Amino acid sequence: MAKFLPEPPHQHGSPARIGILLLNLGTPDAPTAKALRPYLKQFLSDPRVVEIPRVVWWPILNGIILNTRPAKSAEKYAQIWTNEGSPLLVHTQRQAKMLQGYLGTRGVSVEVEFGMRYGNPSVGSALEKLRARNCDRILVIPLYPQYAASSTASALDAVWQELQRMRNMPEIRSVRHYHDDPGYIASLAASVREYWMRHGRPDKLIMSFHGIPRRSLTLGDPYHCECQKTGRLLAEALHLEKSQYQICFQSRFGRAEWLKPYFAPTLEELGKARVKRVDVICPGFAGDCLETLEEIGMEGKATFLAAGGSEYNYIPALNERNDWLHALSDIAARHLQGWLDEAPSAEKKAELELSYQRALAMGAKQ
Repeated sequence: MAKFLPEPPHQHGSPARIGILLLNLGTPDAPTAKALRPYLKQFLSDPRVVEIPRVVWWPILNGIILNTRPAKSAEKYAQIWTNEGSPLLVHTQRQAKMLQGYLGTRGVSVEVEFGMRYGNPSVGSALEKLRARNCDRILVIPLYPQYAASSTASALDAVWQELQRMRNMPEIRSVRHYHDDPGYIASLAASVREYWMRHGRPDKLIMSFHGIPRRSLTLGDPYHCECQKTGRLLAEALHLEKSQYQICFQSRFGRAEWLKPYFAPTLEELGKARVKRVDVICPGFAGDCLETLEEIGMEGKATFLAAGGSEYNYIPALNERNDWLHALSDIAARHLQGWLDEAPSAEKKAELELSYQRALAMGAKQ
């Protein structure tokens, strides 16, 4: 096996392009146990996700989890799968297309691709598409508003791993987070207001984020703090009192203590307290996926109603909202500063043509 990937054909005198790579978590290829097994193995083999010594974790993962969890997860995926495929894949694909369009209307000519940290399309395949379009400068945007080592850093790890396989590496920039970006917060607030205009207001708004082990916080991960700031800014934008909203964390895995308060117990407490209606939003997700649609939308509803609550609503993720994609284009444009100042002028085009002619004179084929 070659150490380095083959380079795409080089055309002397052709202008270099700017690429944007959107990254998200990932999805299996199908809602089946067969498709879930390799997906879960890739996900749960990531040392950023499971910080347990390999000698301890490997027998648990391969001997127990991968023999039991794929079938259970497949049943859940089957409940949210659409005719177009995985919701997360569909939303991310549309977001990439819309982002390129929004930037184009601002006179920003870029190539936008998306990749998944786990599953398909892979980070490597997305980078190859950008390189094939002569992108020698690439902005990487992990679609995680709040930075976490297990999400943002892991996604960037995948990019660096692919770069190690390239002989001619592109210039790379990356977006670390956007948890307090004004456009992002405004989009979240607008989505909540619009939902309430159609359906009325709840007794309490739950802002639920994906959980991580509490140990990560004590070791220096800023995720908890960034979730709290997002929640506070959203509450301020909605003019909510502290009694009208609550921040909590979902998807606890294993026996270790995770960030609190936990999502399901919070719903049980509210139901038992005879809180009639709760609405739930997940600000940490750019697009709806298994976690938001099944765990939050379905399991959360069953938990709250069983505990005595009367009405439960999940407010969809930002998905393809125009205000959100406009905010994302603003984020991208800020991080592209300096690169955009070098758009080809007539003088630059003439210089490229001379470069092409010189290359031909020296024996280049193209």
